[in-house]
Amino acid sequence: MFSQIELKTAPADFRFPTTNQTRHCFTRYVEFHRCVAAKGEGSGDCERFAKYYRSLCPGEWVEKWNEQRDNGTFPGPL
Repeated sequence: MFSQIELKTAPADFRFPTTNQTRHCFTRYVEFHRCVAAKGEGSGDCERFAKYYRSLCPGEWVEKWNEQRDNGTFPGPL
């Protein structure tokens, strides 16, 4: 009757050793969009980056970054 739900987050990354994961979130978001730009929208290779940033980043940040990318004002290196 009940299905198992498996919850996961991004794996530990030596580049981000502190508990503040803001930079880790931003980096995973940028990595995802770089991967999509390089391999295409339907690439399964990029899905792990999407899972990582979605588990690390607050939704409000992602919405704001998506708007900035659409407007051409995103501050990151895409």
